[in-house]
Amino acid sequence: MDENIKKLQKILKINFKNTDLIKQAITHKSFNTKKNYEKLEFLGDRVLGLTISKKLIQLYPNEKVGILDKKLASLVNKNICYKVGNKLELKKFILIGNKNTLKANIESKIISDCCESIIGAIYIDQGFNASKKFILKIWKEFIDESYITIVDSKTKLQEYSLKQYKSLPIYKLISNTGPRHKPKFKVGVKLKNTKFIFANGSSIKNAEQSAASELIKKLNFV
Repeated sequence: MDENIKKLQKILKINFKNTDLIKQAITHKSFNTKKNYEKLEFLGDRVLGLTISKKLIQLYPNEKVGILDKKLASLVNKNICYKVGNKLELKKFILIGNKNTLKANIESKIISDCCESIIGAIYIDQGFNASKKFILKIWKEFIDESYITIVDSKTKLQEYSLKQYKSLPIYKLISNTGPRHKPKFKVGVKLKNTKFIFANGSSIKNAEQSAASELIKKLNFV
């Protein structure tokens, strides 16, 4: 067995029956176009959402769905997955590009994606209970803080726009540049009576959040 796979399993505190799954979960498409983490990430995202959703209902049985939805969004977003990925030291293990690619160049989105793909790999290899146990343990500090409802910038801007103009913000992708393993997206956002405000991000979602945040600052509302 690959030494890195042994080290990663030790960090995860999980011994895989099929170690090919954990290797796939840390393989970026720039390293292997056919056998990479994309489908495992797709699956892991759903397992994560289901697990956290159920936990929130147990923790807040009297809370409204709208608040639960915001709590969920604050716990399963890419930023939290990135923090979890760093806690698991995934940067040391991710297979990306070629042998000359520096680990320092691995962007936050890839670390975040790998975090979700590992959940997907655990689910396939050991079932839902094992993946749920892993998620609840590694997400504990964030779940413990979930009594605070954090409203993200896109949600704030959407609520403001609906209240003021009875219409949704308009987002526009301006450009997608950079290498495949480190893309850079530029996005613009405007409301009915404003000009476009632009921002960059490592993903379209991140760029939209940044653009929304900049427009909120310009409009000067909380």
